[in-house]
Amino acid sequence: MATITEMNETVEMRIGKETYSLPVVTGTYNEKGIDISQLLSQTKHVTLDTGFKNTGSTMSSITFIDGAKGILQHRGYPIEQLADQATFTELMLLLLNGELPTQQELSTFEDNLKAHVGLKGGLKRLLDAMPENTHPMCMLSVMVNALPGFYRANLDSWSDEQVRWDSIYFILANLPVMTAYIYRHHHRLAYIDPDPSLGYVENFLYMMFGEVDEDVADALDALLVLHGDHEQNCSAATVRVAGSSHVNLFSAIGAGVNALWGPLHGGANQAVLEMLEAIREDGGDVERYINKAKDKDDPFRLMGFGHRVYKNYDPRARVIKKYVDRVLGKLGKEDPVVDIAKGLEKAALADDYFSSRKLFPNVDFYSGIIYRAMGIPVDMFTVMFALGRLPGWISQWAEMRTNNEPIGRPRQVYIGPATRDYVPIDQR
Repeated sequence: MATITEMNETVEMRIGKETYSLPVVTGTYNEKGIDISQLLSQTKHVTLDTGFKNTGSTMSSITFIDGAKGILQHRGYPIEQLADQATFTELMLLLLNGELPTQQELSTFEDNLKAHVGLKGGLKRLLDAMPENTHPMCMLSVMVNALPGFYRANLDSWSDEQVRWDSIYFILANLPVMTAYIYRHHHRLAYIDPDPSLGYVENFLYMMFGEVDEDVADALDALLVLHGDHEQNCSAATVRVAGSSHVNLFSAIGAGVNALWGPLHGGANQAVLEMLEAIREDGGDVERYINKAKDKDDPFRLMGFGHRVYKNYDPRARVIKKYVDRVLGKLGKEDPVVDIAKGLEKAALADDYFSSRKLFPNVDFYSGIIYRAMGIPVDMFTVMFALGRLPGWISQWAEMRTNNEPIGRPRQVYIGPATRDYVPIDQR
């Protein structure tokens, strides 16, 4: 049996009669990591950590999360300040470059995004060829993964700096176009071409709906900021591992899109709305469903409460909550599902069962309500998530390449049959 004890800045590991010393790395906020990069060569042992819940895959300077304290920071800036004061394009540059941009830097960046807006007709035809009932995330995956075929000049996304930035500008500029086209295709509406006179978020809303409301644009801008990056989550880790093979940026992002599609990751806000709709159809009895959530023998689960990372209040939920009433009021929407959501929130926050277990509303609980009010269908919620998460994925990819990290290749502990001889088929 191996035992581990921390000794100053090293860790002593004892395996049988042998003792090994492993270095300890320390992060900005004094978080500790045991460096096991030489473990296999030294000890002939690997660690077993299913799901990588206790394994640090990299040392990153992009995002810091303290789940116990409800802290989320990008490059040192609290998410509350960024969501209230920064625009989504400012956040893009902060994540990509490590510093908040000057006005000139931001203007140049936004001009470059506008200069790269536009998809080749073949991509539209590709979208048109897809069956009408295709899930929007499938459509997005197909379009992103097709980009290397349509834009072959961008395949060497790293070694040439100009090509790298052209690739970054292109995907940032055109994921909103793809998203809008997916929405229009989904509703059998004619595509609306981008308007270069509009800002990033305003242009997206214009391509979606043909009109722009500034209050809605402000809320969406804040919501995109809140989803910009979230450390080494499933999709970000997927982008880094895929990118570690030195595949082009478009294909690495395509891998992230596919990872995000899963209901345990990007589909959480869709699950919230589906739960609220089910409660409404069942009569809207909030108290009954609160009791069902507390009953360990009942399969019902209260979606949108609690978080794998945050063991306190999700800091993003505090920010976005205030936009719910603002957007609903502006759009004049009276939605019984929203009343149910507010009832669930009020009842859960007042109930010691939930507060003692740190089951507070998270960002997914509120974001779906806002998307619904905007007229975005439930099955497109994850596509909206991808739109917000894109700059984080690119930053994670760029950091991995800058650090010259090796190709991702997890180990395993084999538990299958031992060596055995082949048996001819007529003797089985």
